[in-house]
Amino acid sequence: MTADLSHVLEPPEKRVLAEDVAARLRTAILQGHFAPGERLREERLAQALGVSRGPVREALAELERQGLVVIFRNRGAVVAQLSREDLEELYTLRLAIEELAVRRTICLATEAEIGQFEAIIDRMVHATARGLTESDAAELDLELHDLIYKTARHRRLQETWANMRSQIHILLLSRNVGHGDFREMLLSSHQDIVGAIRDRDEERAAEFIREHLGGSYERVARSLEARESGQGPEGSDEN
Repeated sequence: MTADLSHVLEPPEKRVLAEDVAARLRTAILQGHFAPGERLREERLAQALGVSRGPVREALAELERQGLVVIFRNRGAVVAQLSREDLEELYTLRLAIEELAVRRTICLATEAEIGQFEAIIDRMVHATARGLTESDAAELDLELHDLIYKTARHRRLQETWANMRSQIHILLLSRNVGHGDFREMLLSSHQDIVGAIRDRDEERAAEFIREHLGGSYERVARSLEARESGQGPEGSDEN
């Protein structure tokens, strides 16, 4: 039986290599090393990573499933450039699931888990005082929301969040790069949310989630409009 299976099962090393390549490319995209719309050439990537083109091809296919890459028949892979329709779908879906997640978190969170929320806020405070980057702000933002979904103890909610998380990361970076108030927004809005979680106030937490997501949506929507009209990024003095 083992001998027969060896002919039909893929060796695990190849899969692990493709996953590692996908993780490295994902990090590079989310850190802004590849611009939206930039072509990702398999041969160049394989040389840079020291691997064959096979794992790179598999990695790009995985990143396409995550919404970070688009693969065209005659052009190859390019970094995804999210549209206004993408933004609208992500915002409305996230708004629906995150209010449910925060309500469940308030009902189910232990005191130790609330302490984890407060620890993230402390790190945000310290990072803001040091002058955190747009990328750092996006990662801290996502870390806190990861904890909301984890503490909600709802597997399908977590799976839905995981499926859209990479695209949310791109939108957060777009918001932060285009708006100089991202540090203040990161801290104040999340302090409000965590304060409501600590007080076990579902209605206030849900209200803060709506305000927080709505603010991000409006900022990114304005940046997309500016891009589509051919204008540059919006200035840091925008309210």
